[in-house]
Amino acid sequence: MGGANLEVFKFSLYLFVPIAALVHFGDPDWYREHVVPYRDKLFPSADRTLQRLPKDQTAVRDELNRIRAERLAKKAARDAEEANSK
Repeated sequence: MGGANLEVFKFSLYLFVPIAALVHFGDPDWYREHVVPYRDKLFPSADRTLQRLPKDQTAVRDELNRIRAERLAKKAARDAEEANSK
């Protein structure tokens, strides 16, 4: 077996690694620098999210029609831009 010195080393390592991770990743500056930009890329902004969910069938259809219209408008703009670039 390794003996007491090995056990003390392992114990100190088991204590040090989680504490070091908490100190490093718990820093507010690190969070603002690394997490917030990625969060903004990953999740849509508040103005693009639907705050009130539709509850009846007509509201769902209206919302789907709105989404389709936005998608078609984006596609038309993209196609027009591609046509202008050619």
